[in-house]
Amino acid sequence: MSQPYSVDQVANLLGLHVKTVRGYVRDGRLKAVRIGKQYRIAREDLDAFTGHPVAPPAAETARRRRHVEVSAIVQVDAISGEAMSRLSNTLLAAVNGRPQEDGRLRVETVYDEERAVLKIIILGGAGSTADLLKIIETLTGDT
Repeated sequence: MSQPYSVDQVANLLGLHVKTVRGYVRDGRLKAVRIGKQYRIAREDLDAFTGHPVAPPAAETARRRRHVEVSAIVQVDAISGEAMSRLSNTLLAAVNGRPQEDGRLRVETVYDEERAVLKIIILGGAGSTADLLKIIETLTGDT
């Protein structure tokens, strides 16, 4: 059950003046509960009043949507320039060729040729990041 709306919130949702909404409540056309000196209107009562569901305020919608993002740095030691290039290209192709279902996915690679070390930076949703980590695991033989 969602939080009840204040008269001000209902007025904003419906594009009405606060006094108009209070008048509807006093006339009994809009069901509300009085708490202290303020009225509270349940979502169900507001929907019944308008005859259709009213879109919740953006803050309420945002509060209900959970977003998970992962930042990961993977280091691959003892990797040749050729193997680094193959792995980097495969990861970039995997990122560019997938639908962005759980948010934006970014991959960057940094290769230190002198030390033969590749660092892979991954930023994205948990599912997409897990998929990329599986590809890295498979291609590097690290099981």
